[in-house]
Amino acid sequence: MIKTLGRFALLTTVAVILSGCITRGEQEPAPVEQANPTPQQPVPQQPQPSQPVPTVPSVPSIPEQPGPIEHPDQTTQPTPRERHYDWNSAVQPMIGKMLQASGASAGNVLLVDSVNNRTNGSVNTSEATETLRGALTNNGKFTLVSAQQLAIAKQQLGLSPQDSLGTRSKAIGIARNVGAQYVLYSSATGNANAPTLQMQLMLVQTGEIVWSGKGAVQQQ
Repeated sequence: MIKTLGRFALLTTVAVILSGCITRGEQEPAPVEQANPTPQQPVPQQPQPSQPVPTVPSVPSIPEQPGPIEHPDQTTQPTPRERHYDWNSAVQPMIGKMLQASGASAGNVLLVDSVNNRTNGSVNTSEATETLRGALTNNGKFTLVSAQQLAIAKQQLGLSPQDSLGTRSKAIGIARNVGAQYVLYSSATGNANAPTLQMQLMLVQTGEIVWSGKGAVQQQ
């Protein structure tokens, strides 16, 4: 009997122990072993598509245009040949006739105006003026207005000493200013290759033409 009770107590103890273990197993689950985390691999960067480089359209080169061809022989004008005339051959005979004219009174002052160019071309009338004044030097009838007096009178009119007075009225007006009684008005007319020299002796007080003459002038 005692053996039976002892066996029963033993079984009971074992049963209690087993039930406690089972209850603990249900209440406290065994910790789950965590696996070592796998190191995260770097995600490879996808290459970004490169931005397209803007292309500037090339400007087609314009071929250089050849410049105009210069022709020196055509563009360069030859310098015209300066004409020289034999003024003395025309002046001397006319001066002799003028000094003998009845309308020219001796002992008066004479203004010799510069010779005007009335031809169709270029004529160096300054040579004609010098020849004319030279022919009247020491003429024995008129006293000439000096070149200096004439230059001063022209300057007062705004003219250069080489300028001609241009018109008969201007010549008479300046003759009055210098105290002359006569004025010799002359001009080269016609063709410049063979001009004609015309001369007129005028009375300053009235503007009357007391003598006139003309003569052909030859080139030298």
